[in-house]
Amino acid sequence: MSGVRAAAPASPVTLALAGLVALGVAMGIGRFAFTPLLPLMLAERTVDLTGASLLASANYLGYLVGAVGCTFQPWLWRRLGRPAAVDGPRLVRAGLAATVLLTLGMAVPLTAAWVPLRFAAGVASAVVFLHTSGFCLEQLARRGRPSMGALIYVGPGLGIVASGLAATALVQARAPAAAGWLTFGVLAALLTAGVWRVFHLGRGAPATAAPATPGAVPAPAPAAARAGTGTLALLTLAYGLAGIGYIVTATFLPVIARQALPASHWLDLFWPLFGTGVMAGAVLASRLSPHGDLRLRLAACYLLQATGVAASLVSPTLAGFALGSLLLGLPFTAITFFAMQEVRRVRPQQATAFMGLLTAAYGLGQIAGPPLAAWLVARSGDAATGFDRALWIAAALLVLGGVLFAAMAWRGGARLPPGPRPTAT
Repeated sequence: MSGVRAAAPASPVTLALAGLVALGVAMGIGRFAFTPLLPLMLAERTVDLTGASLLASANYLGYLVGAVGCTFQPWLWRRLGRPAAVDGPRLVRAGLAATVLLTLGMAVPLTAAWVPLRFAAGVASAVVFLHTSGFCLEQLARRGRPSMGALIYVGPGLGIVASGLAATALVQARAPAAAGWLTFGVLAALLTAGVWRVFHLGRGAPATAAPATPGAVPAPAPAAARAGTGTLALLTLAYGLAGIGYIVTATFLPVIARQALPASHWLDLFWPLFGTGVMAGAVLASRLSPHGDLRLRLAACYLLQATGVAASLVSPTLAGFALGSLLLGLPFTAITFFAMQEVRRVRPQQATAFMGLLTAAYGLGQIAGPPLAAWLVARSGDAATGFDRALWIAAALLVLGGVLFAAMAWRGGARLPPGPRPTAT
């Protein structure tokens, strides 16, 4: 392949849209299509609440394993005597293809296979998320358009909205859950085909392949280079709290809403509303000045999401669930974007590996959330009380994460340097 064809796509718009679609498939469908289909599966009695918690945790465990694998992949490659460079675009394509097949596999009525299928889908989503983030954010920064990186995180919200609306139509048509999995699998295949060539052209592109952009910052700021393990530990802990903070709502929102508002005709729209908030938050994040302190932005996002979790508890009404869904979604991918950019600030030379570390911590929180909710439901007098307790715990952990980020900013250290953000190599 010639040097021209091996280079990453030149257009920032092309990169942003390709990243958006890739994350829409891997996250919006590969991970979160399960949530709007869960009421159908419960109604069909193909799973119960405990089984649903197991399927959710299997997916989140796979996400954790995939993130850890991406974190230690360069180290493993060096141990095997192979070059440490990772072909991110190739792994993105492999993860997208796997997501399509694994989603279609859930339509097969072999319940014993569902746990490994959801586990594998979690691995694929982590691989696509990390390598899409690393590749697209780096290339956009090299082109002097780092703020456009936030647009790729519109993808999960778009996938959530699409899957939620499709599930609503399936519920109204009284279709089986298998039809939903087939629909989402076909949708994932079409979207994957649309971006396949973009990541194929980016295959094997070296870190120096893209032309330098005037004004780009080629080296880390001195203060960023001094960031130590303590900073990374606090960043990792705080980011991990977001995983458990949102996951109970993101897994059981349609189920919780049906228990609180059994007669409402709007139940199936809360999940698409969450996805709409995700998209809006990503767009708003892309419009913010690149000169702000990312830690303070993260603290604000955590408090906003905690408010969203608590909204349906304070007001278990149509308005409360609608507001809560929107507030939960608004900071969802903004948190990811700001945290990944903070990693690129404090560890610009090892960004992808430390993105994996943070994603692994986030995965641990996600794994803990569904079993915690199921355990509290089982220990409570009724399901509603159990879910309420789980949601209050989740909101409290989000507040704690926000306090940690605010404390990190208060302690001092480097703010984001002016101009385009440092790039990973």
